Amino acid sequence: MFQVLLFAHLREQVGSEKLAIREKQLTVKEFKELMENQYKLPTQGVMIAINEKYATETDIIAEGDTVALIPPVSGG
Repeated sequence: MFQVLLFAHLREQVGSEKLAIREKQLTVKEFKELMENQYKLPTQGVMIAINEKYATETDIIAEGDTVALIPPVSGG
């Protein structure tokens, strides 16, 4: 199991700031597919961080990790 932290509109869409994913291991690509299919979260343009380090689609999320979904930020 690993923990997922949600920010901005993603948090509002799910209705929670955290999710617990009961998988032992996923690639970031597989994780994005899970978020899109199970939680209906758009992941295009969303940065993924594993244990506070930005990740690529081939990086592995392992049991005990903390994953953050960071949506694009706009401002003025």
